[in-house]
Amino acid sequence: MPKNKRAVEIGVGQLTLTFGLSLKDDAQETQDNGPSASIEPAVVVSKPIRKKKWNSLIDKVYAPGNLAKAWERVRENNGACGSDGMTVETFGSAAEQRLATLAADLRAKTYRPQPVRRKLIPKGGGGMRPLGIPSVRDRIVQQAVLQILEPVFEPIFSTRSHGFRPGRGCATALSVVDRAIAAGYTHVVDADIQSFFDTVDHEKLLDAVNEEVADGSLLKLIRLILTAGVWMPATGEIEPTNLGTPQGGPLSPLLANIYLHRLDRTLMAAKYGLVRYADDFVIFARSEEEARAALCLAEQVLTGELGLTLHPEKTRVVSVDDGFEFLGFHYFRYAKKDVMCKEVRRKSVARFRDAVRMRTPRLRAQRRVKPKRLTLARLRKNDRVMGLIERLNPFLQGWHGYFKHVRLPFRQPFKALDEFVRRRLRSSIVGRTGNGWWTAQLSNAMLGQLGLVSVEKLHDAYLMSSRPAHARKG
Repeated sequence: MPKNKRAVEIGVGQLTLTFGLSLKDDAQETQDNGPSASIEPAVVVSKPIRKKKWNSLIDKVYAPGNLAKAWERVRENNGACGSDGMTVETFGSAAEQRLATLAADLRAKTYRPQPVRRKLIPKGGGGMRPLGIPSVRDRIVQQAVLQILEPVFEPIFSTRSHGFRPGRGCATALSVVDRAIAAGYTHVVDADIQSFFDTVDHEKLLDAVNEEVADGSLLKLIRLILTAGVWMPATGEIEPTNLGTPQGGPLSPLLANIYLHRLDRTLMAAKYGLVRYADDFVIFARSEEEARAALCLAEQVLTGELGLTLHPEKTRVVSVDDGFEFLGFHYFRYAKKDVMCKEVRRKSVARFRDAVRMRTPRLRAQRRVKPKRLTLARLRKNDRVMGLIERLNPFLQGWHGYFKHVRLPFRQPFKALDEFVRRRLRSSIVGRTGNGWWTAQLSNAMLGQLGLVSVEKLHDAYLMSSRPAHARKG
């Protein structure tokens, strides 16, 4: 085993790979200590010298402790059943026996993943996004592989990559974007990889894994996962998967980061300001010419080396002032006051409305409600009404938690959304749309007394808590 890499026993037959790396560079990437930390080339500190690849990892995958930990993660996440119809609850009824059988199959190399179940979910910009849902058994195997491969690849991943990584996420990526704008970068490559998860080349992906891992058995297992096929519930047919890594399994995000690591590495070496979250990325530049050169280099790597395609209509070079979108936000300069703004993009607002509609259905044969029945006391005793509010509140709180960093000097950003939520809730209670006597009867104050969360009030409280102590007292 290479130097600076040590195995620590944490369970029966399980080894966790531990790396002795400094966290200085990661801290610079995620903390607010200057815009140049992530936009200028990252300096790797105390990076270990890897003299050989990792091998003999497959036994760590099927070790009882590792499989037990993987099962716990899958059980916590719950999720839908795969093509075999087995639920998490059913698997759990005999988990110990099933895990032992799974370990034996992996050890004997007789394990074969089942085709993933196709599920289509609506995309924010229209159309449907295909998900591939593995069986519970296969999700455990993918999670077990993830737990072994993640500590192998994490130390070599770029600090510019934020998607599906420990200690990183949308918040750290957006923080870097904010600092880049504050640092004076004037142009952006606003890029979109077309059908990324459907077009990943298996051979190129396995070659990328093989750069760090020399265990042929583990590489074969990953190939089996990639080529398991897709079961189509509507027709019962199984479609082959000669390309792509299906979204929906625990391993897919890590494989995506491994595949795109070459892009990170190339753009960092060229000293471009990259911020990437999975297959969504932007590149910051000091001029339009520099931005176009960065786009040319990115296209060379993605198209020429990785076999991917940049979406021709969604990829562009644009000035920061004119505006660009990233991770649900729209950045632009408000010319009247000469300030940079950050608002919720239109697609994200549309998704918000769709999510609220889903949580506030109207009864098909709803009886006409009399005004005298819409009292606070009666509504509090109505299980359906209180259930609607209980489903709405966690969503509204979580949504605001993500989008609370908006910056708009000319309007309150969440007032219209609150109005939409109340309108939907009133409609769900009385079965009628538009404005009428029910609008006055079910006033904003009454809905608040019933416990409905106001996004606008959440934002006011956030802004108040963000002010300096002396300003809050004043």
